[in-house]
Amino acid sequence: MAAGAGWRMGAGERGRRGAETLFRGLLFCVLGCGFCWGNSVERKIYIPLNKTAPCVRLLNATHQIGCQSSMNGDTGVIHVVEKAQDLKWVLTDGPHPPYMVLLDGELFTRELMLQLKGSSRISGLAVAISKPSPAQGFSPGLKCPNDGFGVYSNDYGPQYAHCNWTAWNPLGNGLAYEDFNFPIFLLEDANETQVIKQCYQDHNLPQNGSVPEYPLCAMQLFAHMHAVTNTVTCMRRSSLQTAFSLNPEEVCDALSDYNVWSTLKPINTSSKINPLDEVIIVATRIDSHSFFWNVAPGAESAVASFVTHLAAAEALHKVPDVQMLPRNIMFTFFQGETFDYIGSSRMVYDMKMDKFPIRLDNIHSFLELSQVALRNSSVLWVHTDPVSRRNDSIQPQVETLVEALINSSVGANVTLQEVGQSQPLPPSSFQRFLRAKSIPGVVLADHRTSFQNRYYQSMYDTAENILMKYPEGLSPEETLDYVTDTAKSLAEVATVVARALYQLAGGTGNTSAIQADPRTVSRMLYGFLIKTNNSWFQSIIKQDLKGLLGDELPQHYIAVTTLVNTTQLVQYVLANLTGTVVNFTKEECLNPEKTPNPEKEMYVYTWVQGSRDPNSTSRVPFCVQSTVHLTKAASPAFELKQWGSTEYSTWTESRWKDIRARIFLIASKELESTLEAIAEADI
Repeated sequence: MAAGAGWRMGAGERGRRGAETLFRGLLFCVLGCGFCWGNSVERKIYIPLNKTAPCVRLLNATHQIGCQSSMNGDTGVIHVVEKAQDLKWVLTDGPHPPYMVLLDGELFTRELMLQLKGSSRISGLAVAISKPSPAQGFSPGLKCPNDGFGVYSNDYGPQYAHCNWTAWNPLGNGLAYEDFNFPIFLLEDANETQVIKQCYQDHNLPQNGSVPEYPLCAMQLFAHMHAVTNTVTCMRRSSLQTAFSLNPEEVCDALSDYNVWSTLKPINTSSKINPLDEVIIVATRIDSHSFFWNVAPGAESAVASFVTHLAAAEALHKVPDVQMLPRNIMFTFFQGETFDYIGSSRMVYDMKMDKFPIRLDNIHSFLELSQVALRNSSVLWVHTDPVSRRNDSIQPQVETLVEALINSSVGANVTLQEVGQSQPLPPSSFQRFLRAKSIPGVVLADHRTSFQNRYYQSMYDTAENILMKYPEGLSPEETLDYVTDTAKSLAEVATVVARALYQLAGGTGNTSAIQADPRTVSRMLYGFLIKTNNSWFQSIIKQDLKGLLGDELPQHYIAVTTLVNTTQLVQYVLANLTGTVVNFTKEECLNPEKTPNPEKEMYVYTWVQGSRDPNSTSRVPFCVQSTVHLTKAASPAFELKQWGSTEYSTWTESRWKDIRARIFLIASKELESTLEAIAEADI
């Protein structure tokens, strides 16, 4: 490859020229191999790494986690670590510290990282993603996710608090919750990883026991974080800046976004529903997380569940008599649940404060879809809360819920089994509702005790983790519509859920016709896990939102302040699957208040771009009428300015100025700082 050839030409000069000649030779070398895109010194000297993801700093009420570089980035000589024995060179033997470690993904473990964390000879780390995924599993999350923010505490089921009964995520090594004082980047492109390794082999690899000589291959990582200490500190600083500065420089932002929700029967969202009306809540989370910023595929931890939820919603909306059911059903998709239940705690708060059209007292029951894609022998476990079941009024209602689910699984390839009543609920949004009120509810999961998911909250929780497989040679369009075994399995779960909900809502008709569509499930899995820029997603969104769709793997991190892609796509998919096409002009659709339609306050209207006309390149847009809404998924702690809250999530993300990575040759130790100063001045 051209990059490797260029580096080898520089290596041929080693030992035969003075330091100044090496410096000039480096510039000639890099120019000659095609990495010069302009006249700036920086571009002539450095090779940028364009496919990387940083570890960034997050903060909560008590501490900070994540990573950061120094103000001007951190630099070090590259050393490749492919086995544990290679660490000795960077920790003790190597003569050119500090080192930038290129670490094989299989070695990215808590034990090894803590060794590096304690060394002053390490300036940073680049992690090469492991392919295939580590066979032993990898979860940088906690063994007890969202500990302290669920329902179990010293006052409620103390024997279940802090996962004393069940370690839900036994593979969790807590790595994502450590604080590192050097930058750590993920290398997402195998070609860029190979360029770095080639540079290392040409310049830094010790030969026959000899010490490598200059020029040496080095890496520089920029990821300086503005926030420090904890959320209380960073929010106070931001608040002072806002109050006293004309140009405030805020240092952190609360993790926040929006929940997506809709109802089976339309309601007027500008007022409260009747206190006597009953609503069944169906819930899932739509976010995930990993060690690296915005690398959150969440296939098993989120996507499979919310796709199943969407499929169940579609199946129910197709039932002829659903508008006549005695009870309503609310389909709810919570954002930010990974970070101490941001979305669900906000909805509960809004219900308590009368800021939501449905009150807590309107909730008849609660059904949550947790991780459901990795079932053993088709078994789906029904989890309930042992504490609330001691209540004589709650117990029979829970039994009715369980019975409806079991009855609905007859004839389906799903076996419902109830977990023993002595076991607590797994981490779930339902726990936040139980903190506010005793509500009959169940959580469905593919695990009886600890998670089946060996890659919880990790970059490896991908389509492969939930066994999505496609035949070779399919076009993108064929792949979109190919019904995988995973899609069939999740459609079966969705069918059971839809039938049970119909019964619980008071339906008396034959439920055998209620059937989730495996093709729809396949399309959703493809869109949310492989490629958002597909013909179906293109057809169901607004024209001005085309930027939502990309060819890279979709990610499901909550982020800050803006409406993230996942939330918007769930919103439009839900509207497409449960809404109705109405004969409105574009003007009427965009301004329904100007129409004489008496139901306009009961619905949301969306003008979507539609599919391409087969006879032209233009699209055929149309208007969708739905009951799909967005509501804030922002922790009440920030509205209340209780930044040290132990009741609500306090997670914030530090701001930063510059995130980038690059490699270059150090001509000599003396010239290193001179080279960097020249390049920085020319950027």
